[in-house]
Amino acid sequence: MSHAFRLVIFDFDGTLVDSQRAILAAMGQAFAAHRLAAPAPDAIRRIVGLKLEIAIARLLPDPSDAKMAARVADSYRDAYFTLRQRPDYEEPMFPGVQEGLQRLDAPQVCLGIATGKSRRGLLACLERHDIRKHFVTLQTAEDGPSKPHPEILHLAMNEVGMEAAETVLIGDTTYDMEMAGNAGVAAIGVAWGYHGAGELRTSGAERIVERFADLPAALAATSRVQACG
Repeated sequence: MSHAFRLVIFDFDGTLVDSQRAILAAMGQAFAAHRLAAPAPDAIRRIVGLKLEIAIARLLPDPSDAKMAARVADSYRDAYFTLRQRPDYEEPMFPGVQEGLQRLDAPQVCLGIATGKSRRGLLACLERHDIRKHFVTLQTAEDGPSKPHPEILHLAMNEVGMEAAETVLIGDTTYDMEMAGNAGVAAIGVAWGYHGAGELRTSGAERIVERFADLPAALAATSRVQACG
C-alpha cells in the first residue's frame, strides 16, 4: 500500500463528476416553477455540497421560508430526474477519475463516498459511469445532517470498521474540509471544483491536488497524525 489510509472517502459533485451544467439547469427550472428569479450561477456554485433544502434556502429571497425551500427542492429533484432521461444529458467524470479510482482500489483500502446528493441521483450517476464497483460505503443526503456536520463520515467509518486516524476525505468545497475537521479525519482538496484552493486551505485542507493523477502522491505525503491533532 503506497499510503497510510485504509478508508478513502470522496465527495461526488465537483470532485469526481462535473455536474455543473445539470445543477445550474435544474436549479433554474426549479425556481422558474415557483415564479422566482433564477439565482446567479456563481451563487449556485457556492452552495453545491450542502443538503438540498439548506442550499436552496440560501438562494431564496427569504432564506427563513422553509416551506418555500421545501417546495423548490421538490421541483429541483423533479427537474434533475427529467434531465437525466434526456439523450443529451451529460454529467462527465473529471479527467483521470476512471483510471485513478482503479489505481486506488486496492484490497487493503476501502473507498467510499460522502455527498449531499440524493441516493437516487448518486446511484444513477455511478451506474452510468460504471464506477459503483469501487465503493464499499455510500453516504448521501438521506443518511445524516448536511455538511459540515460530521455524521455521514462517522457512518462511513462505522460501516467499514475504520478509525478516524485511518480515514481521509477528498473534496472540492469548504464544507468538505470543515466536515473532515469536525470528524477528526485528514482532508485533501481538489483544485478543479466549486471552491478555490485558498478557501480549501483555510478551511482545513492539508494538501491541494491540481490533477486526479496527483492524488496517490498526496495521499502518501499526508500524515495521519496531523489529522488527529
